[in-house]
Amino acid sequence: MPDYHIHTLPNGIRVVHKQVLHTKIAHSGFVMDIGSRDELPQEQGLAHFWEHMAFKGTQKRKSFHILNRLETVGGELNAYTTKEKICFYSSVLDKHFEKSFELLTDITFRSVFPEKEIEKERGVILEEMAMYLDTPEEAIVDEFDAVVFDGHPLGNNILGTKESVSGFQKQDFLDFLDRNLSTDALVFCSVSNLPFEKVVKLAEKYLSDIPSIKKHRERVPFTGYTPKAVTIEKPISQAHCVIGCPAYALADDRRIPFFMLNNLLGGPGMNSRLNLAVREKHGLVYTIDSNYATYIDTGLLSIYFGTEKKQLKRTTSLVMKELKKLREKQLGSLQLHTAKEQLMGQLAMAEESNMGLMMMLGKSVLDQGKAESLNEIFDKIKSIEAHDLMDIANDVLREENLSILNYVPS
Repeated sequence: MPDYHIHTLPNGIRVVHKQVLHTKIAHSGFVMDIGSRDELPQEQGLAHFWEHMAFKGTQKRKSFHILNRLETVGGELNAYTTKEKICFYSSVLDKHFEKSFELLTDITFRSVFPEKEIEKERGVILEEMAMYLDTPEEAIVDEFDAVVFDGHPLGNNILGTKESVSGFQKQDFLDFLDRNLSTDALVFCSVSNLPFEKVVKLAEKYLSDIPSIKKHRERVPFTGYTPKAVTIEKPISQAHCVIGCPAYALADDRRIPFFMLNNLLGGPGMNSRLNLAVREKHGLVYTIDSNYATYIDTGLLSIYFGTEKKQLKRTTSLVMKELKKLREKQLGSLQLHTAKEQLMGQLAMAEESNMGLMMMLGKSVLDQGKAESLNEIFDKIKSIEAHDLMDIANDVLREENLSILNYVPS
């Protein structure tokens, strides 16, 4: 990634911008260091509910006006919630950038949480929850978090529970924001053809009157992992399985080597080891992949597949066999070179998305104070040795370290 610029306002809000001259679309958003792990036990689902409520009314706009503001000029307004982040973002033609900036500021800082809208949105979220529960390949991945991070906020479902969502009132949102919103822990990020000076000028116009808010929130670190094997019967036609364990945190030097190892094992390429061994060779699955998520204090490896109930044991055995190979057989020089080239190519293609680039800029500056260039990341990838990957496999992928969650047809 070529040059980007950062400007810090007196209230602590950081503005990060990358100018891309060949685009007519302006992508921008607020990324906040607030997520579902910051909820109190009785607040499960509140961060995600706030994400919904931000669109339901501000001090000067009703829901209809918020939704129409960018749609009428062909733009898009959206949001998402994760375990550690909430983001409100938009995409518009460059000439409407100021309009989107003002609207994003309004919904981020001036939501009023109307009681009538809370009641309506409660029903929407309960329907979202029901739809998600009807999709076992999605539900099992989230429930696996609860298996690995048992008793810790990272194990809680981002959507919350039916009981918690049914009880939230206006004061709950105000209390959550009062406890968690901090101007030095949020970033306004943008990628467009606009010069940095123009973005800073607009930031000063719309963000200077936001008061400085500094909260010293301490996140509870995750400790005390105990591997588990859990099987749940459900009214489904296919068996679903997730296998995994905690992994390296965001700032760990082993993060990029492990990311490469995960990519080799079950990344998006059709030539991943799991896809070749389980789908292509034996035809046991339609989808099999592995994912590596990083958090500020830990990480999570999760391998997912769905198969016939009678093939569950065999498929699980094949996955374990591939993990054993990574622990016991060092990659040859050609295999290592190929794995590096594949990962670097995937990362370069991902950066072609200006929307994804905008999100990455915001999250990286928020978490690390900077965003690494592709060349910096490539240098780290190129320095990885085969014995590094084997050492990491033996550290993380030990069979006795793995948890398993099965959904089986009842």
